[in-house]
Amino acid sequence: MIVIAGLAFEARIAAGSGLRVICSGDGKDLAAKISRAITRDCRGLISFGVSGGLAPDLAPGTCVIGSAIISSSGKHFTDHHWSKRLLEACPNPVYGDLMGVPEPVADPSTKRALYAATGAVAVDMESHVVAGVAAARGLPMVAIRVVTDPAQRAIPRTALAAMRADGSVDLMSMMRSLVQTPGDITGLLRLALDARAARSMLRKSRNALGPLFRVPEANSHEQGLAEKFGLHGTTRTNHAPFGFTPYLPASTLLAERRAFQKAE
Repeated sequence: MIVIAGLAFEARIAAGSGLRVICSGDGKDLAAKISRAITRDCRGLISFGVSGGLAPDLAPGTCVIGSAIISSSGKHFTDHHWSKRLLEACPNPVYGDLMGVPEPVADPSTKRALYAATGAVAVDMESHVVAGVAAARGLPMVAIRVVTDPAQRAIPRTALAAMRADGSVDLMSMMRSLVQTPGDITGLLRLALDARAARSMLRKSRNALGPLFRVPEANSHEQGLAEKFGLHGTTRTNHAPFGFTPYLPASTLLAERRAFQKAE
């Protein structure tokens, strides 16, 4: 199984036996990195880390289990059965759509606009890439995200300027930025408290999920079919809004393939 995180501390929290963790950092070539990491026995992909709140009632530290991932390219549904197991394990989770974007969403007006346009409850920069690879490779995918900055709160420019690609802080850049915008200090202190709440909940959620993130056991018959046909046990059809549908078992794919062969 492969866990994809955006920041170094997220990757450290996610790490465990039987898992491969990819830290996207600046996000460059993330899809290619994930694809290269997928092996024949890969059981699924997990998007794991913090997020920005879009729904106005989500407080810092709220755990969100993604029901679907929305991006400019469409909508990918997460694996329902696996997501249900996550909901049963995580502390007080919210189940809702996540928005995937290439850049940080820092101001409340943009957050409000995204929420109004999509209904997504939170936003991050990795889940849409993970979902796209999962759809292309026929793998189940889930998303576990914890809110850091709530919808009504802006991320100070100083914080954005000082953050490195892996999520660590460049103190010299922060000090230079604070000299120019000393009013950011209040926002930075608030953001630090929000981030502390998010990290705490991320650790609690990870501990609650156990070594393998509650991944469902594969049905032995479907697993055999998947191995026979070079599949990973699930696939998608293309008859739903946005071009995506929930996963279908490999046995369903086999029936469709036989019908197609007869038609030929």
